[in-house]
Order: sequence, then structure tokens, then C-alpha cells
Amino acid sequence: MGVLSTLARGLVRGADRMAEWTSKRGPRTMNRGRTARITGIRTSSRKFVPIQEMIPQLVVPNFEGFKLKPYVSYRTPAGSEPRLTAESLFNEVVAPQIKKDFEEGTLNLDQLTKYGYELTQEGKLFKLYPKNSVR
Repeated sequence: MGVLSTLARGLVRGADRMAEWTSKRGPRTMNRGRTARITGIRTSSRKFVPIQEMIPQLVVPNFEGFKLKPYVSYRTPAGSEPRLTAESLFNEVVAPQIKKDFEEGTLNLDQLTKYGYELTQEGKLFKLYPKNSVR
């Protein structure tokens, strides 16, 4: 294809979206061979040294004796249970304990850790900030 026809096509259609994916189009860490990130370093003598921490490891549980199959048909009817939300979980687990303690007169708002409330959120995946915590 000539230079003029390529330029004309670029002006009419825009950039060529079907061009091959090369190392010039990808990030600096892209491995052209498998379009994956490298799992080691290349030394000054051009020798590749694999780094164990960079190699992905798949953790697969043992399914010996497991009776269910890995496929679920699309013809399977929808579940009958309602979706589990934070409010429904609170109403099923914590609310009966609070109601029981309130009726007995043993409810103490200073001891909310008894019902699962944690004062600090250190090490938690989803942290509750003061604006989201119970008041």
C-alpha cells in the first residue's frame, strides 16, 4: 500500500484499529512473545534470570469426591432466596441480639464490640470512616 493511500485512509477513517499489536504500541513491560509481563530480569550479559515472586501461581482446591459439576445450565430457574444485603444481614444476625439485650435492660452503648462493631479498622479490606460508622 502506498504512502498516499495510507494517509488518505487515515484522514477518512481515522487511526488504523486493525494494525498488529507491537512492542511500540504496548507498555514498556510488555513481552512481545506472549503479550504478557516478564517474570524475571535480563542481566548485562543478556542472560535471563527468573524471579520466583514474579511468577504467577494458581491455587486450586482439591475437588476429589466433590459431587457438583462445574457447569450450571442457563435453564436453571432463578433462586428463591432474596439477595443478601448489609441491611438484611444486620436484621438477621445483630438486630435480634440488640433487641433481646434492650428488653432485658442490659444494652450498653459503650460495649458495641459485643455485637461485632470494631472501633479500629486496622488491617480491614474495606475501612469504615467516621462518616460511615454508627453514631
